[in-house]
Amino acid sequence: MGHNHSHDHADNNRTRLAWAFCITASILIAEIIGAIATNSLALLVDAAHMLTDAAGLLLALTAANLIMRKATVKRTWGFRRAEVLSATVQSALLLAVGIYAAVDAVQRLFEPPEVQPAGLLIFGIVGLLGNVASMWIIFGGKNNNLNMRAAFLEVVNDALGSVAVIIAALVITYTGWMRADSIAALLISALIVPRALSLLKETTHILLESTPRGLDLNAVRDHLEGQQGVIAVHDLHASQIASNLPVLTAHVVVKDEMFDADAAGGLLRNLQQCVAAHFEVSIEHSTFQIEPESHRSSELNTQC
Repeated sequence: MGHNHSHDHADNNRTRLAWAFCITASILIAEIIGAIATNSLALLVDAAHMLTDAAGLLLALTAANLIMRKATVKRTWGFRRAEVLSATVQSALLLAVGIYAAVDAVQRLFEPPEVQPAGLLIFGIVGLLGNVASMWIIFGGKNNNLNMRAAFLEVVNDALGSVAVIIAALVITYTGWMRADSIAALLISALIVPRALSLLKETTHILLESTPRGLDLNAVRDHLEGQQGVIAVHDLHASQIASNLPVLTAHVVVKDEMFDADAAGGLLRNLQQCVAAHFEVSIEHSTFQIEPESHRSSELNTQC
């Protein structure tokens, strides 16, 4: 049942991403034409943003397909980490676009070019409608994994960028203040950069195999050492392969009589149940090396 549920999620994710990619690619073409026709930096920046989003959604779709592949002896976790790599690339692209937009917008503030507000308004509305459609499509799966979260973040940023373009067009129409276009580009970059940095921080955290957020390894150690027959826990490591896939390994030193009484098997089950159910972060993939007290090694001197 769990496998089927996961498989259904993956299929739904792929369908959502495929539709969102098609919509985003269509808006991208329209915005490139609009940016050339209206001479708008805000629309051009939004089109560049849309280009990275289209590439990001294509990466996300590719990752969603890779995740479906079965594990092999060569890749024992399959391609589960593909979603993290995809989200990392997407966030890096978003960050690059945000920085470019800010620099170019500041330059244009001093020498604002002539912008055609009517065309800017039309393409801004077209972009917003398409972004809202993509948001609606992806919304249901945005919490499934980092890959989907990155994709949803991109279309949300696109929608906010389109709103900024529309506001700039209205300001230019009614006031003639051409710098509104550059201000809109700055606002778009201000929306992009913090979100890109936040996502990049989270994906880097996973790639560096840091302890999963919300898991206190000291509390885990104390709880495991509180189990009957356990003397000490060392070489305790926890990391994350992908979204919702934390793993844990540890060496557990137990009293010699635990082996004499053939109780080691029961203890192993208890340890696995502890890390799977006792903590806020449920770890279903755990590996414990049970060591008798008489076999304690120098590894005990290395605390992790």
